[in-house]
Amino acid sequence: MPAALTAQQFRADLAELLYQEPEEVDLDDNPVGAGLDSLRLVTLVERWQEYGIDVSFIDLAELPSFQHWWRLLDERQEEGRHDDA
Repeated sequence: MPAALTAQQFRADLAELLYQEPEEVDLDDNPVGAGLDSLRLVTLVERWQEYGIDVSFIDLAELPSFQHWWRLLDERQEEGRHDDA
């Protein structure tokens, strides 16, 4: 399993699939409004699950911004660390 997902890697993952540079990703953007379709969302979910984060397509699809995504991923990642301890 890779090291922990960082905010920098999260932004880089989004940027890759939005065809942007990481610093261009506005975390306040709505994912659909930013151009993220369901296929790309599935790609991201699978990538983030490789970090051991328990997250699903529906978990993220229901949230209104990338910032909300990061909060959920970070919380789930932290929960996973406590479960492993």
